[in-house]
Amino acid sequence: MELKPWYTVATPREDLREGRPLDASEFAVHLDQVRDGRAPVTYQCPASFFDRTYLTRNLAGLSVEVIRRLSGIMVETSAVFNLTTQFGGGKTHALTALYHLAQGGKEATKWKGVRALLESAGVTKIPVAATGVFVGTEFDSIAGRGGDDGSPIRRTPWAEIAWQLGGTEAFRIVKKHDDSLTAPGGDVVARILPENKPVLVLLDELMNYVSRSRKSGLSGQLYSFLHNLSEVARVRENVVLAVSIPASELEMTAEDQSDYERFKKLLDRLGKPVIMSVEEETTEIIKRRLFEWDDVPEDASNTVDEYGNWMVEHRHQLPSWFAVDNARATLAASYPFHPSVLSVFERKWQTLPRFQQTRGILRLLALWVSYAYGEGFKEAHRDTLITLGTAPLNEPSFRATLFEQLGETLLEAAVTTDITGKEYAHATRLDNDATQEIKIARLHRKVATTVFFESNGGQLSGEATLSEIRLAVAEPNLEMGSVEQCLEALADTCYFLSTEKSRYRFSLQPNLNKLLADRRASVPTEVIHDRVRSEIQAVFASGSGVERIFFPTRTNQVPDRALLTLVVLSPENEVENPDTMHTLETMFNEHGSSSRVYKSALIWSVAGDATLLSEAARKLLAWEDIESESDQLRIVDSQRRQLDENLKRAKRDLRESVWRTYRYVFLLDESSELHRIDLGLVHSSAADSPQRLILDRLRQEDLVVDVVSPNFLLRHWPPALPEWSTRAVRDTFFASPKYPRLPNPDVVKQTILRGIELGLVAYAGIGPDGNYKPFVFREPLDEDELEIAEDVFLITREAAEEYLEQLKHSEQPFVISDGGTPADEDTDNRAGNSDSDPTVATTSNTEDLVHGFRWVGEVAPQKWMSYYTKVLSRLAQSQGLKLTVTAELQPDIGVAKSTISEVQVALRELGLSEEIHFRTKL
Repeated sequence: MELKPWYTVATPREDLREGRPLDASEFAVHLDQVRDGRAPVTYQCPASFFDRTYLTRNLAGLSVEVIRRLSGIMVETSAVFNLTTQFGGGKTHALTALYHLAQGGKEATKWKGVRALLESAGVTKIPVAATGVFVGTEFDSIAGRGGDDGSPIRRTPWAEIAWQLGGTEAFRIVKKHDDSLTAPGGDVVARILPENKPVLVLLDELMNYVSRSRKSGLSGQLYSFLHNLSEVARVRENVVLAVSIPASELEMTAEDQSDYERFKKLLDRLGKPVIMSVEEETTEIIKRRLFEWDDVPEDASNTVDEYGNWMVEHRHQLPSWFAVDNARATLAASYPFHPSVLSVFERKWQTLPRFQQTRGILRLLALWVSYAYGEGFKEAHRDTLITLGTAPLNEPSFRATLFEQLGETLLEAAVTTDITGKEYAHATRLDNDATQEIKIARLHRKVATTVFFESNGGQLSGEATLSEIRLAVAEPNLEMGSVEQCLEALADTCYFLSTEKSRYRFSLQPNLNKLLADRRASVPTEVIHDRVRSEIQAVFASGSGVERIFFPTRTNQVPDRALLTLVVLSPENEVENPDTMHTLETMFNEHGSSSRVYKSALIWSVAGDATLLSEAARKLLAWEDIESESDQLRIVDSQRRQLDENLKRAKRDLRESVWRTYRYVFLLDESSELHRIDLGLVHSSAADSPQRLILDRLRQEDLVVDVVSPNFLLRHWPPALPEWSTRAVRDTFFASPKYPRLPNPDVVKQTILRGIELGLVAYAGIGPDGNYKPFVFREPLDEDELEIAEDVFLITREAAEEYLEQLKHSEQPFVISDGGTPADEDTDNRAGNSDSDPTVATTSNTEDLVHGFRWVGEVAPQKWMSYYTKVLSRLAQSQGLKLTVTAELQPDIGVAKSTISEVQVALRELGLSEEIHFRTKL
């Protein structure tokens, strides 16, 4: 079921909808202003006042008892009441209710809730009473009151009360007492009270007057007057005295506290103490004051049911103090507020010295509802309840009111830096960078705001537990794990949030993150550079399997040899940098001043975006700096444990950032062009080392192999070579990108040995006389006996079998037939003699000698091997033999550059000039 946002279900009162709850006086009743008609309509108009007043059990009880006493009923009634609650707990509101009841008469029966009071009192109407009001914060004995409006000047509380109760006649009775600043005795007090009319005397904020009047002696006289007035009221059947003594205890001096105790004992002895509101009734007071409704709408019931079901389902993840079995009833009572919103004030805020229990909550929540209502429609928020996390901390006026209740304005920095109020506040920024779901829900901000309220600025119970945060933030359509993820992100980011064992707290003390931010900015760039390089080398140094070269800047720093080599490019050479591609091409092709032979032996590891790597190194260096100065920084034990964890994590993060950064591999493809491989998002668990990961990936694409079949050699046998030297075979695997790379060069030996034993190739050496020695075919050969050299060759099976066949049928030295390939013969048979070697002269044939010869002709490719064995091999031992070769290739479709490159490599291996003249047009 899709739940409706609260602001479309619950309608705030008009002033809140229009954004007018900004004046603190809206929630502070001034009894004097009510009496003289200057109060706001909400308090001045009795009908409006009772419409917005929730008659708590104690307020209703007080009203009933006062109505009975004013009606002359003395049974089960008291004449003196001491209204007691915490500062801001609704005492003045109660006095105002009594004032309107005493002045209302018959009209009062039309006001909301009054009929129920009359029924409880057992009367049919409320008698109109003579009412006297004294407010200690307003009355000034030095300036006095009156004198400029036709009324006499009154300088004392008793004169002011007498004037209000009986006018000129009553004032005349106490004028001398007023002039002498002396409290009247009981007989005089009795005379100022009307005899044939009910009397209600309301005294508010006495401690303010007492504190200001102590030097003049009037505070002591007020005590006497209050004592005498109480005694008179107790014996009169229709007189009521209701007193509210305290100012804020935070503002009391030692003398104030002493006087407060004296007045309180007096009233407790002579009267009845009344607590104006209890915790469970605060919700109804707030709802009546802030919203236009009586019953929970149907759409609200849907929300209550969904949340109730969710809370029951997740009971084990919620705090133990929350009564899950009564969740629906609690939700219904608090809607549209989440239960955590009101309970946090009762659980944690009510003992704060400056917190005003009823007035303070009303003032906060009025601002809260007003801002949230307007922002809900403007931003189309989906909040189904008003939760702690939705508090408008971004609004300066709300923050000011909040800090006033906390008594700590220095928390401004913590809120605006870590939660909201500044453009780049941490929680706000995390939301902007988060997934769409979390961004829409403003989840980081909600979690941080909840922690702030639950930890209340480091005051009483200054911590927010994980279960409390879950209760306040999580909801039916939100994944519970998202709350923990947001907490982790905030803990890693915020400057004033401290964490320990799933307990969180915002305070004035900067945390390790703040220290980290300060230190990060001061880490020298060169130190970061060195640390990054050392970490890269450490990560790549682990494991084995391939030669490694780090951060070359010149081509001759990369060896040119037949050995597979992983070259780790500097992190500054990022993959998307055009200069990086130029560097790779240059180093693939050049080795110092020469051309590179073993191009295919090189595998390059190249960084992607190296910013992450640099930042991880910067962070680790900053943590190490903090750790080295931890004693001077006075880091507490909990922070030290966190510092140790952060150090371990930073080291791990730097190592992992190497893995994530070096995700690109370069090598040559079959056309000798750069081939890039993206390893993707990798981490250290993927392999024991980056080079192992790279080799495994290349093995998947058959670019690296660990075993080569002898048939592979046969399939790739160069057609122009009748004999293929073992060194050329090996070097080809490291020079030509058409061949797979070999992590172990000995693989070539193993392939050759298998080929010899299987009879696929023969192994032959050529001695000084041009004969094969040794010759091994179809028999095992020890690896130590196999040489990788330029003068040791492989010949094909066909050539080897032809050689053996001819050797079998001939007693003469072996002579290759046209098209054959020398394979194997006995060394003695291949020694030859002067009769069979045309280059050797005999003494008997001197007339047959010539001074030399020169032959020029074109040899077809199929005759090259025969030409070598039948002609050149016979002349190889003669002095003065010179061979000049002209190789010309003119195919119709052109020649690949890679082929030219391979030819040059072969020429270089033979020690020949690698200069080739190209034709530029076909």
